[in-house]
Amino acid sequence: MGEKAGKNEEEIRYLFEHSICQNRLPQTFVALIDGRAVGMYQLSMTDDLFGRPDIYPWLINVYVAEEFRGRQICRELMQTVPKNAKNAGIEELYLYTSHIGLYEKFGWELVEMVRTFNEKSPLERLYKLRIV
Repeated sequence: MGEKAGKNEEEIRYLFEHSICQNRLPQTFVALIDGRAVGMYQLSMTDDLFGRPDIYPWLINVYVAEEFRGRQICRELMQTVPKNAKNAGIEELYLYTSHIGLYEKFGWELVEMVRTFNEKSPLERLYKLRIV
């Protein structure tokens, strides 16, 4: 699926293989087109926002392969998040991102700006989704 957040394909594949669980987190959900993985997201107890260990569970690694962007794949993936989170027993879910205006379309509420200790983007947006 190419590189994501500075990770190479081997790292992504390794993370994916160790994030396939059915009855506990982490759980990985993949969008397929003709048997090819073109997008994904994960529900996880941790994210790399190490400055906020009090916040969990997380929506992480939301990704659509570049050549498939603009085809509503992200929308389709995001529409499955509430049901999959509910099936996992999750009542609220968090994510942090530099994107503005994307996650609000799917019911996510901006909570606050969080410090990431990342030189490129030291402050990012923290969102919460209440699962009903």
